[in-house]
Amino acid sequence: MQRDTQKHDLLKKLSKTTPSKIILFVMDGLGGLPIEGKTELEHATIPNLDSLAKNSVCGVVDPVSPGITPGSGPAHLGLFGCDPLQYEIGRGVLEASGINFPLEKDDLAVRINFATIDKEGKITDRRAGRISTEINAKLCEELNKINIESVKIFVKPVKEHRAVVVFRGKNLSEKISETDPQEIGALPLEPKPLSKEAEATAKIISKFASEAKKVLAPHHPANMLLLRGFSNPPHLPSFQETYHLNPAAIATYPMYRGLARLVGMKILDLKGSDIEDEIKALEENYKNHDFFFIHIKGTDSSGEDGDWKRKVQVIEKVDKFIPRILNLNPDVLIVTGDHSTPAILKSHSWHPVPILLYSPVCRVDDVTEFSENACGKGGLGRIPAIDIMPLALAHAQKLEKYGA
Repeated sequence: MQRDTQKHDLLKKLSKTTPSKIILFVMDGLGGLPIEGKTELEHATIPNLDSLAKNSVCGVVDPVSPGITPGSGPAHLGLFGCDPLQYEIGRGVLEASGINFPLEKDDLAVRINFATIDKEGKITDRRAGRISTEINAKLCEELNKINIESVKIFVKPVKEHRAVVVFRGKNLSEKISETDPQEIGALPLEPKPLSKEAEATAKIISKFASEAKKVLAPHHPANMLLLRGFSNPPHLPSFQETYHLNPAAIATYPMYRGLARLVGMKILDLKGSDIEDEIKALEENYKNHDFFFIHIKGTDSSGEDGDWKRKVQVIEKVDKFIPRILNLNPDVLIVTGDHSTPAILKSHSWHPVPILLYSPVCRVDDVTEFSENACGKGGLGRIPAIDIMPLALAHAQKLEKYGA
């Protein structure tokens, strides 16, 4: 922990503002495992990424530490240079930040999953049939009418079956157990305090869940809610203060916009939710920023669905836009993932993720294709995610020399 603080202090001291541009292009859940003899990346026809790999220095990345399977929050914190073992962000804060809710320092944010329960109160669908965002918004209006003494309550829609509730009051603790049993056929769980200081907060949460059940009872399939990711706002080092960058984020999903906002990135508006809309946003805003984080969700969602062919298609679609990115002439282009989501596992995994770093001043290695196995033999070797930002800054020549 001390070393991470020292590293941030060092980068703050060495970083300098220059006209050079950095693009961090993240395909969520990029890494895979062999299906029919090849990973999803190896099945994909990706001439542009393969060509880029030939002119880059490559390697593989451990999002947190070897053997540790990361959630999306820790995985992205690592990419942004924040040690995920030191900085922990709950899902509630991510969801609230993603919809630009103005969190205050003592707030407690909680993710809501609308769900379906049967007559016995058992869960039959943890996502309420993925109701529309419009229905979600109407349900949030009803839930906003709940009153609990000592706290203000804000219930806001996020997307489809996901919403967020923010409790505003004094001494609210995030040390509360989740009410989602993560299992069909089970009863929703009671929120329990995980510390003595959280006992009063647990009573508030329990009352809210009870009142919400009454409100939602007539609204099948969203006749129940599950509460996850209890979290108070953290203090994270910003890109501006640590790296002296003017950063921007391009992402379609609220959670990733929230992550980027928490480290000081400007969230760019999109005209749609397709990859092409993200690339257009990059092109239209390129002159205004010196760092861009671009997030592609489809590689992860297809992996979690176990649909390896769709994951291949997403990777191939991304490949077609690489020339447009290169036409902008970035000083550094990094292509990687936040973690692996092998379709064969239908979940995140601990496997390292391929990375390529393209720059006119990189030391090109012998890698000739962009894949897990090929990149594993590259010049970067196997690195922790928290080393990516220093490497990006160095190759963009944004770091002064250390020491005499």
